Amino acid sequence: MENWKTRVRRVTPYTPGMQPAPDAKLIKLNTNECPYPPSPKVAEVFARFEAGTLRLYPQPDADALTEALAAYHGVAKEQVFTGVGSDEVLALAFLTFFAGEGHEARPVFFPDVTYSFYAVWADLFGIPYETKALREDFSLDAADYADAPGGVVLANPNAPTSLAAPLSLIEEIVAKNRGTVVIVDEAYIDFGGETALPLLAKYDNLLVTRTFSKSRAMAGMRVGYAVGNAELIACLKNTKFAYNSYTMSRVAIETGVASIRDEAYFRETVEKIKATRERLAKELSALGFTFPPSAANFLFVRHPQADAKTLYEALMKEHIYVRYFAAPRTKDYLRVTVGTEEEAEALLAFLRAYPPLHG
Repeated sequence: MENWKTRVRRVTPYTPGMQPAPDAKLIKLNTNECPYPPSPKVAEVFARFEAGTLRLYPQPDADALTEALAAYHGVAKEQVFTGVGSDEVLALAFLTFFAGEGHEARPVFFPDVTYSFYAVWADLFGIPYETKALREDFSLDAADYADAPGGVVLANPNAPTSLAAPLSLIEEIVAKNRGTVVIVDEAYIDFGGETALPLLAKYDNLLVTRTFSKSRAMAGMRVGYAVGNAELIACLKNTKFAYNSYTMSRVAIETGVASIRDEAYFRETVEKIKATRERLAKELSALGFTFPPSAANFLFVRHPQADAKTLYEALMKEHIYVRYFAAPRTKDYLRVTVGTEEEAEALLAFLRAYPPLHG
């Protein structure tokens, strides 16, 4: 008799940043979370939320949140898709636009140094892909993505490099792939760079994804969305409803709406993070670190006198968590989330006393 173990799907999963148990000593700069709480209006939702309503299913289309997002971006409701974090939105987009239903799946293009979940989803759904090498300075070459057989996925600003490609380059790539879907993952766009949303009026093959996990300080609520033309969004919804009709909780929907409606707090939070980013960049540069110009809420740093993995481990022993990627092109770098001013100062104090930086 055949053993069931021979018939199990086996994939290499995505490895998220470490999520240690809460600790007052811990300085957590490894997963690009917002260091500040979400809008006070989000807290108000919890204060008034009726627990009895949890016995009811949420709105399948997350109507209240979809309508709030459509109004916020000045698009039709039919152009917005919501999901459990941008990860679910992106996964469903891979499955919808790249998996090759009814015809042979063709290779999707994305950079060799980018969000590592892209390759995981491609493998999971049996989607062929090709990675295109970023330039030495980690910038994109638009020519690499011309006429992609199966489509294109770009994070802009990119992670973990922190670089933002100009809108003109993004448009060039979208224009050269009118026969396939181009996904622009804008998880970090609120911290810098030019959004691709204005291109939606011109290109029906563009899908832009966003998240509430970074600039809106709601990583724990898992709220993400996509904006595109109505036909693309309808296709995404069909895939979602074929998989799970009720993906977002009632609490997530209501808190998402509350966040969208507090623009002043959102802007204030973003500006605080950007100010700390610029101060941290200046201080790290003075210590001899080099890094690309960041358009995100993190810095991608290296030091000529310090081994990145060794520094990563030394920081962890002091309860300071940053992210290390062991791949060939990133093994000399650490990705450092921009935290509060106090967290930045604690990191800098450690680095000022770290012997290898001053040899």
